[in-house]
Amino acid sequence: MPTRTGARTQTIYFPRLAAERPDIALCRASTVVARAAEAAAEQQGLGVGHHLVLKMLAAVGPRSQQVLSEELRIDRSVMVGIADELQKSGYVRRERDPEDRRAYAVTITASGRRALAKAEKTIPEFLDHTFAALTPTERDQLTTLLGKLLSAS
Repeated sequence: MPTRTGARTQTIYFPRLAAERPDIALCRASTVVARAAEAAAEQQGLGVGHHLVLKMLAAVGPRSQQVLSEELRIDRSVMVGIADELQKSGYVRRERDPEDRRAYAVTITASGRRALAKAEKTIPEFLDHTFAALTPTERDQLTTLLGKLLSAS
């Protein structure tokens, strides 16, 4: 609960709660980082989901929307909208999947690669700003710990 000391408000409860409940701390930190990421991505003209899809396609090649959804942990209904928007922007194209004629493979275009490259240039600055409270060693530790949590789920 915030307390007033002069013109400044101090929070005394949440730090204690966060220390007792890492799940709550992680959820709140995730919200702060997600909002910052969306704001930064919006400046580049790509939402975070759009950026993630382009990044995966550039790294691993054409994939179905279902695989993109599963790998990136984006809800299937949200993935449909992302793929539609990326296709409308000319950043991806959908083609019949040669391995499964019932499915479509999403492929990044040259325009999509350029948009991704432009967005990727801003990532280091975004990360430095967003995680400024952490030392480089702490950022590495956080990344490792989050990776463990995500691989266990």
